[in-house]
Amino acid sequence: MSYTIRPQSADFKMGISVVSQFEDWLAQNRDAIGVSFVGRSNVGKSSMINSLFGGKTARVSKTPGRTREINIFEFELNLNGKKCDLPKFFLIDLPGYGFAEVSKEMQKNWDELMGAFFAEVSQSMLLVNLQDARHPDQDVDKQFYNFIKRHNRKTILVFNKIDKLKTQKERNVLEKLKPVLSKDYKWIRQMYFASAESKKGIPQVEDAIVTHILEELEMRKTHVEEPDA
Repeated sequence: MSYTIRPQSADFKMGISVVSQFEDWLAQNRDAIGVSFVGRSNVGKSSMINSLFGGKTARVSKTPGRTREINIFEFELNLNGKKCDLPKFFLIDLPGYGFAEVSKEMQKNWDELMGAFFAEVSQSMLLVNLQDARHPDQDVDKQFYNFIKRHNRKTILVFNKIDKLKTQKERNVLEKLKPVLSKDYKWIRQMYFASAESKKGIPQVEDAIVTHILEELEMRKTHVEEPDA
């Protein structure tokens, strides 16, 4: 059996801009299963989401830092190319970090909103952190890891724009960085090289997301079936 993300199934539900809105959503979705995407501004997050879930799922902006809300979608899986009877899952598009031209008030709101999200959202939400393959592990990426490390989130790291690396030397630099990052950020499950534009590596990232979802479903099934001690 082969499960995949059902193309064009992502349905926008709501945008969340303040903590109180998030708390209201969380009250109804404590056990949410799905995937959330985060990365520094202009890393190609929206394009990556569109490559995985279908064109125009996420709004692509030419202005870094424009997405200031938590955008929540629901999506479905296919089984062997056809719609299956599994429940819908959550796709969460998080605001970018590392944007420079914003007010202190907006930065404060980002800190509060993201602090609440990473502290309280279900542990069944996989986090996909995007970095630019040409400029990996920037200071803002390191700051972000310091921001979330205490929450011990299930995380995969995707180096986007791998097609922009034109020389073998550039690719070698990125390869040598992987073990360093694995040591520094021990909670990262896996790292992938991908390109939202050329679609290189997209099937591997999709497989990681689907595998996570199926594992979470199986864990819950096993927990329900376990007899009382």
